[in-house]
Amino acid sequence: MSDAPRPDEAFAPLKRLIIARTGHAYYEDKDAALWERVRARIRATGAGDSAGYAALLRDPAEGEAEWAALESAITIGETFFFRDARQFAALRDSILPGLIARRTEARRLRIWSAGCSTGAEPYSLAILLRRLLGAEHRAWSISILGTDISEAALVAARAARFSPWALRGMQAAERQRDFLPVDGGRAWQLRPENRGTVRFERQNLLGLLDGTLPLGMTDFDLILCRNVLIYFDRAGVPEMVRALAGRLVPDGWLLLGHAEPDPAYGAFLEAATLSGATAWRPLRGTPPDRPSPIPEAMEPAVPDPQPWQPLLPPPHPLPVLPAAPAGPSAPAASDLPAVIGRARAEADSGALDDARTTLRAGLEAHPTAAPLHYLDALVARGLGEPGEAEAALRRALYLDKGFVAAHYQLGLLLLDRGAEAAGRRSVANAARLARALPGDTVLEEGDGMTAETLLALARHHLEPRPGGVG
Repeated sequence: MSDAPRPDEAFAPLKRLIIARTGHAYYEDKDAALWERVRARIRATGAGDSAGYAALLRDPAEGEAEWAALESAITIGETFFFRDARQFAALRDSILPGLIARRTEARRLRIWSAGCSTGAEPYSLAILLRRLLGAEHRAWSISILGTDISEAALVAARAARFSPWALRGMQAAERQRDFLPVDGGRAWQLRPENRGTVRFERQNLLGLLDGTLPLGMTDFDLILCRNVLIYFDRAGVPEMVRALAGRLVPDGWLLLGHAEPDPAYGAFLEAATLSGATAWRPLRGTPPDRPSPIPEAMEPAVPDPQPWQPLLPPPHPLPVLPAAPAGPSAPAASDLPAVIGRARAEADSGALDDARTTLRAGLEAHPTAAPLHYLDALVARGLGEPGEAEAALRRALYLDKGFVAAHYQLGLLLLDRGAEAAGRRSVANAARLARALPGDTVLEEGDGMTAETLLALARHHLEPRPGGVG
């Protein structure tokens, strides 16, 4: 059995064309990953080869439509609500309350979610603002703009219909409050009241550098550009971040991916640590007639709502696994990190069946790898199979009794299923293990969650409930 077809001779100039158009320098050293996606578009269009496909992209009549399809194919979308618990805690506890306090007279907020994928991020902000403002929400003019290069992602965002996997960072009560179950619970529709402040546009962030981004996209109170900059040429990223900062109002805030800081930003941005997350604000003098920026630590201005806890780590680009003979013990499955990375990325892009196939192949090669059983449980839960999810979590814990995230997720699953006493025991086990760790320890498979964060979440579940257990 031969390996997957290699790029043809005309692929190199096609790759240069694609990177120049999209800015996705991420693919500079990832020919196999880009070729896999380009080859699918070559087959879909009947272009024949890279040269024919390049000609199609340059065609005045059909090129723009094909660029939209290609840009959707090469952009790895991440779609779950309240991703990165620490950043959303900073938004809830400090950034948004501070902006609301300083905008009380104008009652106006402008927010930009750059690289919004299928809409989970801007809709998460819309939900959070409804919670913070309460009955005052209707009196405010709130504009949340989501932009992405992928037209397919934007079509899905406007539909506001999500799989259970995209809601994995929300508890059952939150899902019921903010979404309506459809297709017998196999999907969830965002309630209309959470959609009115959000709109979507197709934009390429390269427009920040070449002057093509609309001039009206400015004076934002808050910009989120998280886990997007990894696609671009590293040398040009500081200038792109500088351009983002230039689109903020003087006391506005910028949130980047937690793996994307650069010392060069210090020339034009000031970093602040809020709720364990880094946020950025323009490095400018504060005029006397303008309110001072909010301090790095402030008391919450509103009651603390139920916290969120996303389940999986940030997605990684799909590793390109070599083609292998058919059968349960494919050679690709022997590379455990590659299997884990591919399964995470497939699941985070919504391809749960593909993630399950990848995990099952990996489990045949590594039956005692607790992280594979854990991820298999999360996929099963996303597919609406709580019994399978529970069994997989118990297998993970049999293999690794100190797997904190597995104890915690088993507790949440049992609580959702109504097994109150057993669920609270599992959460308590997670808390006991976390308590023995330094507070800033990042938990395995916890999406950046620290031991301290888990303890705070566990306390919420272990508090006595009126008329209930405890």
